[in-house]
Amino acid sequence: MNSSQIKALVRAGQDVRKSVGDGLYFRIEQGTASWFVRYTYAGKRKTITLLEGYPKCSLADAKAQAAVIKSKVKNGIDPQLERRRETGSTIQTVDDLFHDWFERSVEGQVKHPGNDERVYRNYLKNRLGKYSLKDITPIDVRNVLDQLQQTGHKTTSARALSIMKRMFNHGIKLNLLGSNPAIYFTGRDIGQDYSPRKRSLSEDDIKTAFAIFRKHQDIFTRDNYLACLLLLHLGCRKSEIISSRWEQIDLEDQTWFFPENKTSKPITVPIPNQMLPVIQELKVRCAGSEYVFPSRRRSKRRGYISDDTLNHALAKLFGQKVDSKKQPYPNVLGSAGVEHFTVHDLRRTYRTLLARLKVPDQIAERCLNHELQGILKTYNQHDYLEERREVNAEVADFFEPLIQGGNDE
Repeated sequence: MNSSQIKALVRAGQDVRKSVGDGLYFRIEQGTASWFVRYTYAGKRKTITLLEGYPKCSLADAKAQAAVIKSKVKNGIDPQLERRRETGSTIQTVDDLFHDWFERSVEGQVKHPGNDERVYRNYLKNRLGKYSLKDITPIDVRNVLDQLQQTGHKTTSARALSIMKRMFNHGIKLNLLGSNPAIYFTGRDIGQDYSPRKRSLSEDDIKTAFAIFRKHQDIFTRDNYLACLLLLHLGCRKSEIISSRWEQIDLEDQTWFFPENKTSKPITVPIPNQMLPVIQELKVRCAGSEYVFPSRRRSKRRGYISDDTLNHALAKLFGQKVDSKKQPYPNVLGSAGVEHFTVHDLRRTYRTLLARLKVPDQIAERCLNHELQGILKTYNQHDYLEERREVNAEVADFFEPLIQGGNDE
């Protein structure tokens, strides 16, 4: 094979395994291109994966490394055993592998490494951490995903699957694993619905839900309630709200600044009058913390509430099991006639209202901090701050009687 043929295989995007020659093979699996070498040592057929995949490791580099491997075999050295001694002597379990992968491939390489660390620590470590790498199988992966599904951690199961795929690929790279036990699991295995959600709360839903939030503060805390008010009125992403610091809020100008992150560009969001008392109450409740929604548990990992806090609180009111050690609460919201919704559906409800208020699309998309598409992306760089200020005032005027009009009895 030559470089042009390799590039053609990559462009095709299909899973493939092709012999390059002299024991060197090119492989594409789940979108990742890599090289491996087959050789015979002590009468046994063996395989070793090159540490760097394509295109970082070119065809010429791969051939050179394959020649070195073959030379070692001729000199009585097993390259697989040699690598294991060099890099894998302390990597025996899944937990060992996670820490090696996290330190080398995640920490300092991605914007929010704490997300992977948190999911592993809370959901994978106890279930898989002690397993020997030589014993881990696809059945073990499926069991973990099933357990997460059964306990209501649908969103978490997607990240858990992603972590396992990447972590076990790291194990293959180090020749600690012969195959990836998680590689062929997909979104369908974790119950992902590939059709876009369309749930938007009706006026009656809003009245009932927020009244229930207020009534059941033993389940849905006051902080959770205030957070949902902000999400509904500002149309922001949950992650942006819960991770905010007080320095981002200017009460005099009635604006809330959100810096750039992996999903959106920086934006200044206007705060309507009705949300000022909410923010002022949060300022008192935070007890001097730099965060708007400080963690109530002493933790060195981060100072604000967990990504799952709001999701779990809402799930409890729908009677869903979120804690394997506790029985679920009654389905309070469902019994009151509220169809199931998620925290993100509050943002969708905000967008639906903008359409109802006949807000022009370019302004509505800026309200959600979406990138404009097509020619508008190039030529329309206007921020529409004052227009968005008027929009959020209209939104607050619409929601105010619904929030106040719910029956708390």
